[in-house]
Amino acid sequence: MIYPTRLAVLAAAAGAPVAMLVALQMADRWYVALGWPVLVLVGTLIDAVLAISTRDLDALLTLPRAASIGAEVEALVSVTATARGAPRRAEVAIASDALVSILDDGRATVELSGGRGAVALPVDTVRRGTARFAHVWVRWRGPLGLIWKGKRIDSDASLAILPDIRPVHEKGARIFQRHALQGLMVQLDRGDGTDFDALIEYRSGMDRRAIDWKQSARHLKLHAKEYRTERNNQIVFAVDSGRQMSEPVAGMPRIDRAVGAMLLTGWVALKLGDRVALHSFDSRPRIASGLISGVGAFSELQRLAAKIDYSGDETNYTYALTTLAARLTRRSMIVLFTEFTDLTSADFMIRAAAKLAEKHLLMIVVLRDEELEAIIDKAPQTPDDITRAVTAAALLKDRLLALTRLRHLGAHVIESEYDKVSDRLVQGYIDLKRRNLL
Repeated sequence: MIYPTRLAVLAAAAGAPVAMLVALQMADRWYVALGWPVLVLVGTLIDAVLAISTRDLDALLTLPRAASIGAEVEALVSVTATARGAPRRAEVAIASDALVSILDDGRATVELSGGRGAVALPVDTVRRGTARFAHVWVRWRGPLGLIWKGKRIDSDASLAILPDIRPVHEKGARIFQRHALQGLMVQLDRGDGTDFDALIEYRSGMDRRAIDWKQSARHLKLHAKEYRTERNNQIVFAVDSGRQMSEPVAGMPRIDRAVGAMLLTGWVALKLGDRVALHSFDSRPRIASGLISGVGAFSELQRLAAKIDYSGDETNYTYALTTLAARLTRRSMIVLFTEFTDLTSADFMIRAAAKLAEKHLLMIVVLRDEELEAIIDKAPQTPDDITRAVTAAALLKDRLLALTRLRHLGAHVIESEYDKVSDRLVQGYIDLKRRNLL
């Protein structure tokens, strides 16, 4: 793309009054007045020829792999000119979707030295998801400053935007410092479990049921079997990303609260030697990852979590959970993050959950509806307040009925405040692991 600069436009405009005077004074030689515009046009054409070709200039956009909501990261744009006569500076611009905010509309000037230069553009993350930067625009002036040459460069750069993952590391570190979890770590290696580990001498306080009478008779001393908890359990996080999960709670969508709790619990599970997978769905399955293991795989879990999108579709529990069950070949712990407000959708969810609970360990995580509870607790002032309170009480009653039915199916239900869901979920996972239910 080639177009005139402001200098070329002003130069052409400056000659207009002179051309008008010439045309008025020498009417028989009016064509002389065209000399100045033609001169500017010729200079512009010469500048276009002298400027380096678009083939000789390229740009590359580099971004971090992931960032947290509310963080500021740098988008580095590197410009390279390979031909002689490279410009001393170029202007660049980048654009993205609504997940990020870029200062000055993503525009900046790059100073080129030896045909190379780079500039860092500040990018503020606004919402969770994967922000994509499809194009980079570059333009530069010709040697005479009369034309702009521009180029649009396709880019596959993307930025995974996650809920603030700093609490994941901070909370995770605190969890592993607690006495309870430290005791669990010891217990996981040796103690209450299902896999035989070693034969040890019986000591006072040990479970008498662990005594191996045959080996005790052979050694003429009481010996007991020591077990260890099975490792490599499969933990599958099933995240409902439908319409109701996209609604906000205390200024943040429910799904973001769920993703934060999932990341913390996933980090703990990987730390304890279990394998983790992610399944996201709304009206149909959207993400179905394989199992990952090891703390080093946590970055992969972050990347997958960033792909969970907000949706306005109604959740199809039957399709999503049936598909999930078909993929699992062994008993797994399924952690289902969801939300429901009516008995119709709850009934579909309960039926699908019943099939999962027959073979797998099912844990369902929902956030307490504090808005409905506040309506009930508020003293009514008008007849409309009474109507709202009665309606809210009916909805909460239906919700309690659905959760009770899930518990009767054998599912473990966590109904938590939005700011405590991460800790409640980690504690629930640890309790189930300690009881060897996985």
